[in-house]
Amino acid sequence: QVQLVESGGGLVQAGGSLRLSCAASGRSFSTYAMGWFRQAPGKDREFVATISWSGGNTNYADSVKGRFTISRDNAKNTGYLQMNSLEPEDTAVYYCASARYGRLIRTPTTADFASWGQGTQVTVSA
Repeated sequence: QVQLVESGGGLVQAGGSLRLSCAASGRSFSTYAMGWFRQAPGKDREFVATISWSGGNTNYADSVKGRFTISRDNAKNTGYLQMNSLEPEDTAVYYCASARYGRLIRTPTTADFASWGQGTQVTVSA
């Protein structure tokens, strides 16, 4: 099992940027794809972005495409989510997750991910 710890959340004005980090330990992080999900109050957890084990392939939800960038540094066992042009609708708790496989997941669901972090709050004010 891999342990994941997110950081980098906070309060930002609309149009601003944040960079989330996901530090991994335990089971080999670099062998598996990883992803970011988010959950707003009263809503289901939704997919945001995912990246293959090598970092060579990525996939994004339509709502964040062109604004968010997922990346990873396997040498540091760390994943990232760069969020630009933030909107109030992006307000949520953001979770990183380690997948059950190494390949890029084309239509990710929570069931594709074996380990989850505790989440970090992102709040975007209008």
